[in-house]
Amino acid sequence: MRQKKGLTRKERERIARRGEILVAALDLFSEKGYHNVSMHEIAQKAEFAIGTLYKFFENKETLYKSLVLEQVEKFHNALVQAIEGPGDEIEKLRNYVKAKSEVFTANVKMIRFYFSETRGASFNIKAGLDSEIREQYVNFLSMLASVFASGMKRKRFKKISDPYHLAVALDSITNAFLFLWLEAPDRHPYPEDPDVILNILLKGLAGP
Repeated sequence: MRQKKGLTRKERERIARRGEILVAALDLFSEKGYHNVSMHEIAQKAEFAIGTLYKFFENKETLYKSLVLEQVEKFHNALVQAIEGPGDEIEKLRNYVKAKSEVFTANVKMIRFYFSETRGASFNIKAGLDSEIREQYVNFLSMLASVFASGMKRKRFKKISDPYHLAVALDSITNAFLFLWLEAPDRHPYPEDPDVILNILLKGLAGP
């Protein structure tokens, strides 16, 4: 019986099975590489019959694309929520820096796999992924740029650069810190205080 709110048990079970397949696929992809994993191995890892996998995914490329796009969507939503939350422009930027760290560190397996394997994916799947991910990334940068634009309008920030360029700069700086942490977490821990990163932009290098 369908409830007025929420999903039926059958729908919940289907979503759960699909999620278990994607988790199993990520474990295998991250361990062995995309090209060294078969659908039969994923089915065995997820403890489903091979036919069950094909009810959800046409082939391995479709599964891979779904896995990547769903993870990107999750990352995107977390970052959007951070900059759309309460607080002034500086607090929104702080929330973004912290949220990006939390998303990145909580999903290291996916991030390692994505950056190591996307070059090896077939041209067609890579082109499709690049297009969809790029569109979402550009949209997010525009949202981040609007925070800088609002800060300039309210005279919280100086008009030293185009807001979009500042968004790109902050995104690039946080990425650099995160990849340093990924390569050598003990030597390059990601700053707990977001102002360590923000002050690179907000205060800069120039003396008084």
